[in-house]
Amino acid sequence: MKKYMVEITETSQRQITVSAETRDEAEQKVRQKYRNGEILLNEQDYVDTDFHVIKERTIDKER
Repeated sequence: MKKYMVEITETSQRQITVSAETRDEAEQKVRQKYRNGEILLNEQDYVDTDFHVIKERTIDKER
């Protein structure tokens, strides 16, 4: 028998409108709001879930 480590990745996504002079400034403003906890993604922002086996090992059978 083997044991497997399976990685689960959930993807959430939300579009935010922000006023800024440049694209870089707009992204930086949203990043800062996200880091400060002003933007919190939740179940309504859910997009997808992926599962990937990332590690496998054989287990010695017990006698």
